[in-house]
Order: sequence, then C-alpha cells, then structure tokens
Amino acid sequence: MLTGILLVNLGTPDAPTAKALRRYLAEFLWDIRVTELPRVFWWFALHGVILRIRPARSARLYEKVWTENGSPLLSISKVQAQALQKKLGEEFKVVLAMRYGNPSIASGLEKLRNVERIIVLPLYPQYSGTTAGSSFDAVADVLKTWRVVPDLRFIADYHDNSAYINALIAQIKSYWNQHGIPDKLLFSFHGIPQRFVNAGDPYADQCHKTAKLVALGLDIENWNVVFQSRFGREKWLEPYADHKLITLAKDGIKRVDVVCPGFSADCLETLDEINRENREIFLEAGGEEFHYIPALNYNDEHIEALVKILK
Repeated sequence: MLTGILLVNLGTPDAPTAKALRRYLAEFLWDIRVTELPRVFWWFALHGVILRIRPARSARLYEKVWTENGSPLLSISKVQAQALQKKLGEEFKVVLAMRYGNPSIASGLEKLRNVERIIVLPLYPQYSGTTAGSSFDAVADVLKTWRVVPDLRFIADYHDNSAYINALIAQIKSYWNQHGIPDKLLFSFHGIPQRFVNAGDPYADQCHKTAKLVALGLDIENWNVVFQSRFGREKWLEPYADHKLITLAKDGIKRVDVVCPGFSADCLETLDEINRENREIFLEAGGEEFHYIPALNYNDEHIEALVKILK
C-alpha cells in the first residue's frame, strides 16, 4: 500500500517584493485561526491599513535573507522532503506543501490523490490552532471535495517526542563544542496572543515542556523560555524575547545563545528577527556575545527524527 506523506510548513511569499508580500499576507492574515477577530472589522483593518503599509516593509526584510534558491524556508523544506523520500523509500510518496502561498496544500494533496493512505505532518513541533489547527482546516477543505477520501492520519504535534528532543540536544551540543558554552541559553518560540491560550490553546505549555526536556538533556540550569514575533498591541505570550535580552544585558550577562525549537527550518523569523534584530538589541544594551544556534533544518538527526515520528 502506497502511503502519501504531506509535509506542511507555514509558507513564504513567491518573491521579496511588495506585490508578492501583499498577496501572501492577505491570505495569511485573513485566516480566522490566525486573527480570530470579527470579519467585517478585520477586513477594513487589513485592507484599509495593514496591506497598504506592511508589504513594502516586509519585502525589505525578506530581501535580506533571500537566497539564489529563493526563500530559505522553502528551499530548506524542499531538501527536507527529498531527504525524507530517500529515507522512507518507494512505499511512501513525500510531497511538500505550504499553508499559505506556494506550493499550496491543495496542489500537494492533488499529487497524492491516488494513494490509499495519507499522513499529514505539519512541521510545527508544538501544537497551536494558528498553525497545525489551520493546516488541518486547509486539508479538510480540500478532502471534502473528493469523491473518495483516503485513510487519513494527522500528526497534531511532536513537542515531547524523544527523537525530536534528542535531535535538538545534539544540535546544541554540537554548536557548543565549536563555540563554547554561554552564560544563558534562551529557547525562543513564536508568540501567539495570550487570549488564545486563555481559550484553551495548549501551545504555551508545549513550548515550556520542549524547553524543559532539552534543558534536562543538556544538564543545564541557566536557561529561559521567551516568545518572539508579536504583532499588534494586545498582550501576547511573555516574556518577550527582545525585552528579556535587554534585561539580561543590564544584569551583566555577557553571552547569550538563542535556539528556536519551534522552527523546523530557518526562515525570516530566525535569520533576521533573531540573528540580526535581537542580536543588535542585546549588544546595544551592553551584552558582549550573541549566538544564534541554527534550526534543525535538514541535518541527519532531524531527518531521522521525522522518519521515526512518521513511522
């Protein structure tokens, strides 16, 4: 029996241009799982203000991380899919899709239309309705139009999976073997509004559990969880990464290392927001060394972990 594997990540614009960003952000920010605001009010805010201002600014940021292979997130994800296909063999068909932008979930599922079973693996280790939940919605929207629906398995999260945790530990240890050990290790996760967690989203708890398991494996005590990438004026999960870095610098912490366990592939949020913007914040506040530990990307331990999760 041929099993289809649909790998899903968040998405990326097609180009680092205002036009491409406007199209991408319009899809992303209109998702009710992401905003959960009254549609009429949000439509006017989105189209009347945000999509007039944000695309050009975001395009300038994407230009800084864009490569000859395009978006880092997409190019890394493609290699991940290829590596998984090689590991899994002919009994599996691995297809990559993005929740927003291209290649779409609809196009990915179309490539799997003739398989007997589909496993959907959103590459978000920690579950949130804004990510895995939204990906499930998109899969369901496509499958409800099919006459024949294959057997379906949806992997909602793998935040405490031992293979994933061990891959993170190995990544951090490898980095420290080359660069030394910091005064403080920060686990930075993408933030979500606090009201989402108040409504029952398990994301925050899963982020803290991931960090605790990794810290136990590293046998360290000098670590903290922080949250990045907040948007708008409402309260998001705290502590905020930028605020924490300023506090650490003022408290005399000389070297900080940051790892982002919620990102399966390096992207704008890790390469620019963390490794440039937050680096500058820490150094300008008085810190002396800032190290970003790369995402798991397509290293061998990560691919092996994903294989174990799928099997």
